[in-house]
Amino acid sequence: MPVFSFLISWHHCLCCRLSIFTIYCVFQYFHLFLLLFLSQVEVYSVKVDCTVTYRFAHTVITSKALNKANFSQEIVFEMELPKTAFITNFSMEIDGQIYVGEVKEKEKAKKQYEKAVSSGRTAGLVKASGRKMEKFSVSVNIAAESNVTFIMTYEELLQRKLGQYEILTRVKPKQPIQEFQIVTNIYEPQGISYVDANATFFSNELLPLVEKRVTGNKAHISFSPTMEQQRKCPGCDGTLIDGDFIIKYDVNRAKSLGDIQIVNGYFVHFFAPPDLPTVPKNVVFVIDRSGSMSGRKIEQTREALLAILKDLSEEDHFALILFDDSTDSWRTSLSKATKENVAAGMDFVRMIQQRGSTNINNAVLEGVNMLVKDRQEKKLPERSTDMIILLTDGMPNSGEYHLPKIQENIRSAIGEKMSLFCLGFGNDVDYSFLDVMSKQNKGVARRIFEGSDAAVQLQGFYEEVASTLLSEVDLRYPDNAVDSLTTNHYSQFFKGSEIVVAGRFEEDFKVQGQATAMDWDEIYPDEEYIFGDFTERLWAYLTIQQLLENRSKGTEDENANATAKALEMSLHYSFVTPLTSMVVTKPETEDGPDSPFIADKLTEGKGGKRGFEKPPSYAYQQPAQPTYFVDGDPHFMIELPERDDALCFNINGIPGTIFNLVRDPEQGILVNGQIIGDKKIAPDGKINTYFWRFGIIHQTLGVRLEVSTQDISVLQDGKWVKLLWSDTASVKGLNVDLLLTKDRSLTVTLKDSVKFVVLLHKVWVKHPYHRDYLGFYTLDSHLLSPSVHGLLGQFYHGIEYEVSGLRPGEVPEKPDAIMYVKGQELNVTRGWQRDFQRDVKNGENVPCWFIHSNGTGLIDGDATDYVVSGLFKTV
Repeated sequence: MPVFSFLISWHHCLCCRLSIFTIYCVFQYFHLFLLLFLSQVEVYSVKVDCTVTYRFAHTVITSKALNKANFSQEIVFEMELPKTAFITNFSMEIDGQIYVGEVKEKEKAKKQYEKAVSSGRTAGLVKASGRKMEKFSVSVNIAAESNVTFIMTYEELLQRKLGQYEILTRVKPKQPIQEFQIVTNIYEPQGISYVDANATFFSNELLPLVEKRVTGNKAHISFSPTMEQQRKCPGCDGTLIDGDFIIKYDVNRAKSLGDIQIVNGYFVHFFAPPDLPTVPKNVVFVIDRSGSMSGRKIEQTREALLAILKDLSEEDHFALILFDDSTDSWRTSLSKATKENVAAGMDFVRMIQQRGSTNINNAVLEGVNMLVKDRQEKKLPERSTDMIILLTDGMPNSGEYHLPKIQENIRSAIGEKMSLFCLGFGNDVDYSFLDVMSKQNKGVARRIFEGSDAAVQLQGFYEEVASTLLSEVDLRYPDNAVDSLTTNHYSQFFKGSEIVVAGRFEEDFKVQGQATAMDWDEIYPDEEYIFGDFTERLWAYLTIQQLLENRSKGTEDENANATAKALEMSLHYSFVTPLTSMVVTKPETEDGPDSPFIADKLTEGKGGKRGFEKPPSYAYQQPAQPTYFVDGDPHFMIELPERDDALCFNINGIPGTIFNLVRDPEQGILVNGQIIGDKKIAPDGKINTYFWRFGIIHQTLGVRLEVSTQDISVLQDGKWVKLLWSDTASVKGLNVDLLLTKDRSLTVTLKDSVKFVVLLHKVWVKHPYHRDYLGFYTLDSHLLSPSVHGLLGQFYHGIEYEVSGLRPGEVPEKPDAIMYVKGQELNVTRGWQRDFQRDVKNGENVPCWFIHSNGTGLIDGDATDYVVSGLFKTV
């Protein structure tokens, strides 16, 4: 379902004092943002030209801009495209010179990119993805009074869902554009059954501007208002165009075995027979109710389930299984979807409440066993399909939590007898785990994004898979005439969808049977080929997609062969896939020689959530923020990246002592920590102490947390909520967000303020001396007020010092020196401390200047000045 979009905006580059023009080209949504305060760069043309032939969409986005200033300016091009689309070309034309991208193996492209970065040249590399899009960007320097043209091309096979194909264009130009055009041409030899074009912003004036022509096999839709027609009022800069422009269409469906298109020895077969009866389904809903599902997630799950149950057919059977670290089944067997049973099931759904941790293994196996048992006892219709729909928002952290073992258990239990559909709720779920598990069991996975429409997403996915028309579909072709087939076996065929198979002919082949075969040259003899050998490219597109999907299903050798084949085809057909990157060499500038940027193809990561990495700039780099933390026995560390240096000191105290770490009276923020000693005195007589408990308060926001090595307690809406370190959870509130990673870390984000990270260090339970302890790290400390203080807080706004007089110390590898700080001379030692931010298990050694005697001379006053009487006390 391709949707095309541009986002155009300008902002000022603070470091180079140049204006920046940014273009986001989007294949799934169309945005156009123009900030009115900048007139030196003019975007005078934006065109989106989409050609759809046999559901294969080929889109060219062209944007032209003029630097009207009498000085050069940097123009940044950023693009978004759907996750299922492949970039096939990107080029720039600058003063008549064309720069064209080249697809290379990802590792080779990466080395070229890193070489450019290491030599100090500008290079752009973006890795970000949202619900449907992913991005990349490049910046180029444009001379005074010069033009630049960006051209982006990508391709995608449209998927039929709920009986139609859809093109959605979101247009928000903010101001009129001289040459603004969206054009879609659809060529469907089967015949177009209907085309509908509409928009949320249509008025009596704009409606006639949509041109729509449908002539049997072809449709042409365009929207091209003039600048005056775009204006809200004569002479004003505002625009009437603000909303969604939507095209929906479908093709004629003959009562046959499908439709075959043949071009230059390649074929594509579309199979979507109409008027088939729906097969009854037996569905087990396995619903996560662990603690991380609290709040809006569980509410939206209840809302979606109630709507889904209401739509069940009386021929269907259903079951409900809730799980956390235990399972709770509505009934021991599936129930027929009678009005009485559906009503009872809905009552059960309304009672769902969150609690406990997450045992996915046992919950899914219970659903499998229920279906197997009911089949054996002949309680289910013989001609019906069995499916399990799993909804979870987190990682398994109870019972069996080794992911490959869970996949193996479930695959073995299902034994290809049913389908497993997995819905991953939110960004904290391990989506790749669910994706593999679904594919192993004749199903698919889908990420449900957190937001106000999550319940709609859940219902939408269910509607796609709820109506099975056929099961175990095999589309067979003569072995001696056809080779290189894409997948031709499908476990299920759903109402409103379409099966697509492509292949290559070994010899002349005559289609027999009820499928309709068409030859492009015979259908359109007077037209040039629309966009190349589209059947071959469609075949390559499908083959690569399926090779990438199947890499997790086979043996190690089979997976390696699939990867090698997908890479070979990606390079041959110039597709940017997860195995390749497109490298574009930008023109030489006054600042340096040619430099590359890379367009990457992303995949759903384990965490799924990806951040936007801005392209590095080497003209100026914002210094990295200092890091302040306490970890170990308790080792205090102030990392100062701008000086490539660090300061550290220890605080030795009596076990049970509570120290104030951070106190910001202006913002009402307080962080105290309590130390604990080893289990007993070690043979060397030394007693190590560690932080084992932290109290965090934001009085203004009404936030209070207690974090210990056992659990986390948070005061929310006047009630204490407890989380266990054995959970993986995401808790979002009005004033604080908590992100808990099982047995590893807790991230506390205070609204519009600082972020703290608490690390859990687990020690062997039978260790003779040591015990579990916590580390405390501060991020975004610059957001706190100038009055912040405490053992850590006093350093949040920097510290001035100089070091000289380096000389040998007691230990050869640890030299001593004199530090001049706060008007004093201190003897310091060059040593090493552990920073566990990136590796909580092993940490990494960080060199630092160690200040002796509990930080005397570096900290204000004496260490005892920071002792407080309670975990939430200031004195």
